[in-house]
Amino acid sequence: MTQNRARTVFLLAHTGRPAAIRSAELVVKGLLRSGIGVRVLEAEAADLPLPESVELVKEATPQCLDGCELLIVLGGDGTLLRGAEFARASGVPMLGVNLGRVGFLAEAERDDLDKVVDRVVTKAYEVEERMTVDVVVHQNGDIVHTDWALNEAAVQKAGAEKLLEVVLEIDGRPVTGFGCDGIVLSTPTGSTAYAFSAGGPVVWPEVEALLMVPISAHALFAKPLVTSPDSVLAVEVLPHIPPGVLWCDGRRTVELPPGARVEVRRGAVPVRLARLHHASFTDRLVAKFALPVSGWRGAPH
Repeated sequence: MTQNRARTVFLLAHTGRPAAIRSAELVVKGLLRSGIGVRVLEAEAADLPLPESVELVKEATPQCLDGCELLIVLGGDGTLLRGAEFARASGVPMLGVNLGRVGFLAEAERDDLDKVVDRVVTKAYEVEERMTVDVVVHQNGDIVHTDWALNEAAVQKAGAEKLLEVVLEIDGRPVTGFGCDGIVLSTPTGSTAYAFSAGGPVVWPEVEALLMVPISAHALFAKPLVTSPDSVLAVEVLPHIPPGVLWCDGRRTVELPPGARVEVRRGAVPVRLARLHHASFTDRLVAKFALPVSGWRGAPH
């Protein structure tokens, strides 16, 4: 017990969800009972029934995770992507508990909270790294914005009335151009997110690749493209059209003026995820989408 007291876990929750508040209470009680310290943001603490022994931090910065061995995130996809921002900046592994709908980034469901606490207490989890992308926006030859994404960077039209006119480029060579609602530049992790909704392929997370997926393109050739993880993908917004917009993981946005160029390449810093299960991604895919597999017999023995 004395050894565990030096351990600290950071808890991030979507306090707007009653389920998250109840789940946070259960997780905090379980960790404290096992002698593991818990740290939360002061802004969230007011909505959570927390004992006085919980450590509060005011600033939502990467430094607020200093000394923490794990980041536990309770919520839906948006909260998990918010947690990924903390995880990437601090290097602390993130363990997600899904309280939303699909939740591919999550490792557990709300019914697994007792198991989550037990695995954290006994350190019975593994850590894997997920590829990210670095994003650079150029305008008139100058870098005007930099960002990153775990799931995707999406170049989209800013208004509903006109198409976004773009030219796509891979590794310094033009591929095609067309009018569209947007382009999704995705990691394998993001292939089950926005890229999936746009008609892109599902890519197993252990595959290293980059995806370029058009959104509602007005063109004969507008297929999703899968490239090397070392490729550089670029989207050039034509100069004679209204501004577009760049979204990174659906959380951070910047306007793209006419003539802007967006480059995406493999990220220098991955996001570390804590894993409790050894289930294959195939099984996760079937379970998340409730895919029909009745009649499957398997390979003959």
